[in-house]
Amino acid sequence: MKVEEKNKKAKIILKELNKLYPKTPSPLTHTNNFTLLISVLLSAQCTDLNVNNVTDDIYPKYNKPEHFIKLGQKKIERLIKRIGLFRMKSKSVYKLSKILVEKYEGKVPRTFEELEALPGVGHKTASVVMSQGFGFPAFPVDTHIHRLAQRWGLTNGKNVVQTEIDLKKIFPKKHWNKLHLQIIFYGREYCKARDCFGLKCKICRICNPNRKRAIVTKKA
Repeated sequence: MKVEEKNKKAKIILKELNKLYPKTPSPLTHTNNFTLLISVLLSAQCTDLNVNNVTDDIYPKYNKPEHFIKLGQKKIERLIKRIGLFRMKSKSVYKLSKILVEKYEGKVPRTFEELEALPGVGHKTASVVMSQGFGFPAFPVDTHIHRLAQRWGLTNGKNVVQTEIDLKKIFPKKHWNKLHLQIIFYGREYCKARDCFGLKCKICRICNPNRKRAIVTKKA
């Protein structure tokens, strides 16, 4: 696809998403950047709703790395046992809490390099914290964004790394922080994994008016 065509699609997508989602609150409940980091870590292979249901009982009492160090790994396990992979995640939460206290005076670091060096923190998690926590331009790519970018013809869907690169080339940096949430919201509401398939929702029809066959997307 030519650059001009992708740029045209980008303008259409931005216009439609801004109409639907003028405000983009974080889908994960948090009280500070530390609890944002923890919530994003917990959300791996788990819905935001499930994470929020669990953390709503945790954060009023435990919301600093010092709190989780004092709790210890076993108690953290019990607190998050309703979340998938809770044993592995509790280990990461405990270890990163110790690192934050020992190395960063209990504060969440403000660089990708430092964040991605923390236990259980990958590029997507770091991107969410940099974007939603610190306001740094970032484009976290989750399963919804990866799926929609393919359906809209903006990436070949080789992997989430390539999808992020492609989207950053197409959309101006000033839109990234809001746009990644808008795409997630749209994917959950109008262009679901087991629906649309690149044929039904408004943006898919606008972006690809002549498409006749369902799009099989590559998974994240």
